[in-house]
Formats: sequence, structure tokens, C-alpha cells
Amino acid sequence: MEIFTETVEFTFTITMNILNYYKGLSAFILLGPVCFGQYQFEVKDASKSYDAVIHIENCYNDGCMGKGTVELFDNKNAKVQTFTSDNLVLSFENDQKPMPGKMIQLNKEQSPVVFDDFNFDGTEDIAIRNGNLGNYSSASYDVYVFNSTRMAFVKSKELTDIASSYFDLFETDPVRKRLICYGKSGCCNFFTTEYRVIPNKGLDKVLEKEEDKSDERYVKVITQEKINNKWVTKTKVYPAEEYHK
Repeated sequence: MEIFTETVEFTFTITMNILNYYKGLSAFILLGPVCFGQYQFEVKDASKSYDAVIHIENCYNDGCMGKGTVELFDNKNAKVQTFTSDNLVLSFENDQKPMPGKMIQLNKEQSPVVFDDFNFDGTEDIAIRNGNLGNYSSASYDVYVFNSTRMAFVKSKELTDIASSYFDLFETDPVRKRLICYGKSGCCNFFTTEYRVIPNKGLDKVLEKEEDKSDERYVKVITQEKINNKWVTKTKVYPAEEYHK
């Protein structure tokens, strides 16, 4: 009898330990998504067609950075697509304080999500902040273009490359269908690079301009432009006061 009783108690103890383990494991699984992305932000004024809800891991007094997700919603509040970033970066205004579980509204200037027609096909595309990999540790972005065949945003390697190599995100010129990138070297050399977007083909570098301001009295400008598939170089020197008017 004593051996039987000890066996029953031992079996009962093991069974309870197993149940408690899986109970704890289930709670961990359920709480996992809550722990990840516990800081939430919403962007409503950056796009004509979409709203963005941002979840991010690490937030501090003046901003957030780290792994995060961006959920895209259409005007009917239906989820369109979810994106991930290894290093979403955003900053707060003075009256904003991050709190777990509280949705904070971000304006367009604060948002780590940028909407624009980057390939000039008439539809909005999206750029999502992915750290500070740009020129002089400036902002870098992953760029996704809308694919009308897939009806989804697809990451563009070419656009992501130039959005991560220059100073911050490139500018768009919809009239000339060009992307304009800026960069800097040292204290006094500034660069402008322009790419022409060729539909269904990619990017074509068409202009490089260097402004040398090492001499306080003059600005030396070297411009290389692709004309009829040939590079033409021009060099001009301007008085500093005249150039900066």
C-alpha cells in the first residue's frame, strides 16, 4: 500500500508540473505579441489613400528605435499590407510621451513612413525608415513600389540602395521624372546626383554636380551631365557672394 501511495503521489506531482509548464508556456505565447511592439503610433496625414499604424520595441523619453512593424490600412480601414524594419527610428514632440498600450498620433514630419510616387507611374509608393545608414549617418529607408499586377507593395532594390547611400531620402521631380539625391564630403564639398526613372527598366544616372566651397571667396562647380548617352563635363567658378544669392 505504501509503495502504491508513493507511486500515485509521484505521478500526480509530475502531471501537475507538466500542466503548470504548459500553462506558463501558453501564457508566454499569448503575451509575446503584446510585449513586442507594445509602443503604438498612428500616422493619418502622410498619404491620400492610406493610414499607417506603427509598432516598435524600444522607446525612450525623446524617441524610439529598434525592430518594428508598419501596418498599412486603406480608407475603409481594411488592412492592406504589413512591413517590418530592423531599425525604425522616430522622435517625439515635447508634449508626447510613449506609454505601452497607448496609441500616439504622429504628424507627417515625425513619421518614419514616407508616401510618394517614387517611380512616377501614377500610384503611391512607400518608404520605411531602416536606421541611419545614409551619408554621414543620416536616415536610410527601405523603398517599396506598388505592383499593379500583384496588387501589393514590392521592395525595390535600386530605390532602397539610393535611399540608403545619400543624405536622407531622395527628392522627387515629377515633371522631369527624376530622383534627386544629396551628399557631402568633409566640410566643404557638396554633391547632387540625379537619376532618371525608366519605366520597366530601372534607374539611369544622368547628372552629377560637385560644389567645392573650400575657398571662402569662391565656389567651384563641376557638373557632369549625360546628354545623348554621352557625359559632358563643365567647370565654373563663382564668387561666393554671387553664388549664394
